[in-house]
Amino acid sequence: MELIDTFFNGPVLLRAVPILLRGLGNTILLGLVSIICGTLAGLLVCLVRLYAPRPLRLLATGYIDVFRALPILVLLILIYYALPFIGIRLSSFVSATLALSMVLAAFTAEVCRAGIESIPRGQFEASSALGLPFWLAMRKVILPQAIRVIIPPLTSNCVSVFKDTALASVVAMPDLLKQATDAQAQMANPTPLIGAAIIYLAFLWPLVRLIGHLESRAKQRAGRA
Repeated sequence: MELIDTFFNGPVLLRAVPILLRGLGNTILLGLVSIICGTLAGLLVCLVRLYAPRPLRLLATGYIDVFRALPILVLLILIYYALPFIGIRLSSFVSATLALSMVLAAFTAEVCRAGIESIPRGQFEASSALGLPFWLAMRKVILPQAIRVIIPPLTSNCVSVFKDTALASVVAMPDLLKQATDAQAQMANPTPLIGAAIIYLAFLWPLVRLIGHLESRAKQRAGRA
């Protein structure tokens, strides 16, 4: 009974639910904005890495290597706590969005590169023979085929972003984990943290199953091909 009263206290959980739901809204907003910005930036970095002049390709490669190796927490702390020393002050939401987007862009760039390079060279040559400009061929011919390959890993990266939003609590953003931590301190009971874990699980488990479904379909298409 002591274990239940400490970690699974029903009255405490009911009192904490409105607080946790506010945090969930902030978490979803942060995750969606970061995913949109990071995915678009990653596609741009990918195209620069593949088709830009050599100096820009080297810069894109360096960006990808650095931000794939750099922990998000370290980057977040640098953005939120170090930039004010040079006169740049960002809110906790903007700082967290920037950190998550920058790291996601690096991973997205590599996923997109693998997808584009998986397209047979003949597709590029056929587009050129038809007189299609490069960007039109990329938009109409190459990317629609590559997206079938890159959707499963991109979806996996999106799940990782939603999980990493919990790091925003370090810069006092009122996300789900921060709200749960505050509720725990206010109610002197860790049950809100258990409630936050349940919400994370209920929110992310369907996305995890979606990834499995997409990977299975990709394998079936590869087998038929």
